[in-house]
Amino acid sequence: MKNWKMLLGTTSVMAALLLSACTGANDNKAPKEHTASHTGHEGMNHSGSKEVPAGLKEAKHPKYPVGSQVIIHADHMPGMDGAKATVTGAFDTIVYTVTYTPTTGGKPVKNHKWVIHEEIENAGDKPFQPGDEVVLNADHMEGMKGAKAIIDSAKQTTVYMVDYVDTETGQKVTNHKWVTEDELSPAN
Repeated sequence: MKNWKMLLGTTSVMAALLLSACTGANDNKAPKEHTASHTGHEGMNHSGSKEVPAGLKEAKHPKYPVGSQVIIHADHMPGMDGAKATVTGAFDTIVYTVTYTPTTGGKPVKNHKWVIHEEIENAGDKPFQPGDEVVLNADHMEGMKGAKAIIDSAKQTTVYMVDYVDTETGQKVTNHKWVTEDELSPAN
């Protein structure tokens, strides 16, 4: 009888271990897909060239000169907010948030941050005002270049081009255009 109880106890423990191992194998959840749908930035060119639009003037006294180490406080796309970055360019201009329908079709992209004055067709010297209709020369996202857009907001500021490491993917992003001065803080 003693052996019977020991065998039953051992079998019960082994069965429990086997069952927990089997169910535990399926507890590993698949990794989350990296999407930008909440920001409307699918197809965004995170990295860019060092080239800037004609007529864009370097900032004379930027708060964060080229080479400065900064922290990004913007969520234009996943993996950006909280990222450590290096300033690769600083320019004084007017930045706009815009709403546009991609030339490739699809839903309108609302309040896209940021398009600068020099990335708008026939920009001229005067800033655009909220409600103005413009044509975009920027190609930050697929279907952006040549798209008709409405200006949502306009602000004179210093804009920055930055290199950073995506906090979600670990990938290096180079010459990202644009972040504004109020979206940065010094890295400690």
